[in-house]
Amino acid sequence: MSFARAQVLVNTGAIVNNYATIAQRAGVKAMAVVKADAYGHGVSHVAPALRAHGVEWLGVALPAEALALRASGDTGNVLCWLSTPGDPAIAQCVVGGIDLSVSSTRELNEISRAAQAAGVTANIHLKVDTGLSRNGVMISNLPELIDVLLPLVHDGNVHLRGVWTHLASADDQNIALAESSVHSQIDIFDHALSLLAGAGLNPDIRHMGNTAAALWHRSAHYDLVRVGIGLYGLSPNPQRETSADLGITPAMTVSAHLSNVKTIPAGSGVSYSHTWIAQEDTRVGLVPVGYADGIPRSASGLVEIAINGQLVPQVGRIAMDQCVINLGNQPNAQVGDVVTLFGPGFAGELTADQWAARTGTIGYEIVTRIGLRIPKDYV
Repeated sequence: MSFARAQVLVNTGAIVNNYATIAQRAGVKAMAVVKADAYGHGVSHVAPALRAHGVEWLGVALPAEALALRASGDTGNVLCWLSTPGDPAIAQCVVGGIDLSVSSTRELNEISRAAQAAGVTANIHLKVDTGLSRNGVMISNLPELIDVLLPLVHDGNVHLRGVWTHLASADDQNIALAESSVHSQIDIFDHALSLLAGAGLNPDIRHMGNTAAALWHRSAHYDLVRVGIGLYGLSPNPQRETSADLGITPAMTVSAHLSNVKTIPAGSGVSYSHTWIAQEDTRVGLVPVGYADGIPRSASGLVEIAINGQLVPQVGRIAMDQCVINLGNQPNAQVGDVVTLFGPGFAGELTADQWAARTGTIGYEIVTRIGLRIPKDYV
């Protein structure tokens, strides 16, 4: 590993193993979701590792993300599910053989025009809004969309590769609520499938389940599950089951080198607004990462950082480029020592899920916000 003030170490072997663990538990095909730069882990390394493992489907949000996969040489199945009207990348995705999600007649018409212009058949996955109230066609509007879809399928402009939806509460800590929510969405999804079948439209693939459903809701598995956060070793809900409970390993470790160590006298305030004041002469260390690197300012004073196998408290407000730790129990710590902000927890450090719990968010946000100023290395 080359020297830097801070490093992100991504364990691609852990990602592959996490995929295998969840796919085996689900018992159906599994799509690996690599949107948002593989949840901040680096898609240029993660996607090839997954393909080498035999992963058939990759999922992304944006057309630009799908095209970046193609530009890197990826030729496998890719589903892209979030478009903006007029984005020229939509037509490029059609030409590039990217499967595209359809939630409205607008999207369907835009995709079919691109397919006709290119002389190809576009693969689409019709998304049904079964209760999340984000993207997806409402069940009440589905007959209208079917009327538009039928001639396009007949003429070979589009092929109905998939029908899908997304779950709202599969990860809820209240198991009864989660089960009720999932089954309610299944009822709507099955109704949508029956309306399509009545019109002679039968998709190749039906998919509903996210990581939470892959783990906890077998009735939502259908033909394929989409594995997102679990791929990277984080739990969809650590209060329900932790990563360790699930047998998956957090793949990202964020560390830094102490850039300064000194003793401040009793009464000294640390960082902006002096939200922490030393009650006695205290040895402190400067960690050269901050919120510009993706370390949440909201974690100020709420987390511990590992050094020499022990946790020490972060004190004072986290600044743009740096934060301070209390080295009171580390008398031998010195400039250049490695500190670990979060990782798999094997060496006593907090995990991303634990950072999330301390800051009132979710592990997804902790890992995806780590910025480009911290270089990544891979094992």
